[in-house]
Amino acid sequence: MLKKILLLLGLAAAAGSAWADDAEKTVREALHSMLPQVKIDHVVKSDVPGFYEVIVSGQVVYVSADGKYLLQGNLYDVPQKTDLTALRVAKLRAAALATLPDAKQMVFAPEHPKHTVTVFTDVDCPFCRQFHKQIDEYNRQGIAVKYVLYPLDIHPGADKKAVAVWCAADRKAAYTAAMNGADPGAGTCPNNPVAETKAFGISLGINATPTVLAEDGTRIDDGHAANPAALASELDRLAAQRAKPVAAR
Repeated sequence: MLKKILLLLGLAAAAGSAWADDAEKTVREALHSMLPQVKIDHVVKSDVPGFYEVIVSGQVVYVSADGKYLLQGNLYDVPQKTDLTALRVAKLRAAALATLPDAKQMVFAPEHPKHTVTVFTDVDCPFCRQFHKQIDEYNRQGIAVKYVLYPLDIHPGADKKAVAVWCAADRKAAYTAAMNGADPGAGTCPNNPVAETKAFGISLGINATPTVLAEDGTRIDDGHAANPAALASELDRLAAQRAKPVAAR
């Protein structure tokens, strides 16, 4: 009798797995029918019954298991007052950031940082320049800043300036000079990471500079990011929030 029960359970599990595989295939085919060239990074069941969560270039969309409906937007857990989509994107970003070594970033840090942020930056971005002019104060607030060079296509020649900064004998000094309006020149060097960091930012769905990310992948809003004290306060809040036990759902 026990053998029969185990056999039935095994068959049920196999059937469930096959259904899940079929549904995932349907979801992928549905998305590709709309966007043939899109690269799908991940497909998992969502918190919404009958829908799958699909990760596309660092963005989240929701597709029904039958492939008939696609939802784009943020999914909220109303009782928990939680933006589930933002949490998911933050986790994806945090995991990706962990794979980017410091050797491919420019790090401005105090001796004993309390917090670390990753900032996608463009030499020709005026708001990036304003951010960097306050770098000493960010450091005094206990914030380490990791800059990722991310030249935007709307700034012609920004990619060459980024390469010149990276290839300078003292790239941190060259970056600071460039952010103060100096021409970084046209220096180049083998194995510079600019094309790689740009592709990395695109894969995360970064579409503006400066984009400031906390250690957990949360995107810091411009209001907090632009002010060192406000950024420190927001990072404290996020750290305290992460330290809270997760409520049972």
